[in-house]
Amino acid sequence: MSPTRVLIIDDHDPVREALRDSLQAIPGIEIVGCTGDWRDGLHATLTLKPDVVLLETKRADGEGLTALQRLTEACPFASIVVLTSYPDLEEQMAALRMGIARYLLKNIDTPQLVREIQAVVRPQAMV
Repeated sequence: MSPTRVLIIDDHDPVREALRDSLQAIPGIEIVGCTGDWRDGLHATLTLKPDVVLLETKRADGEGLTALQRLTEACPFASIVVLTSYPDLEEQMAALRMGIARYLLKNIDTPQLVREIQAVVRPQAMV
């Protein structure tokens, strides 16, 4: 089976880099992109076609839900996982209506995050 291809979009550099470093060490996970800019992330998602996109919606630019809307509309082939710093029920409900696969908190441990990522891979990505 091919590795699960993951793209990370988070505007907080140290968090994004730590997440990338921890996930790329896991067999079966391939980090295909990592960016802080959601527009670059959208372009990378369209170009690289990852199985899963990890997106932080709590952004300094306030455009987290806009980014999520654009990703879910333009990239139905990817499972979008919101990986956020703190829970926000209104945001979670809006994200679920947009079609995300999971809404997770960043305090999740790496083995559980890997299980969540693998659980949301769309069937066509498993081929």
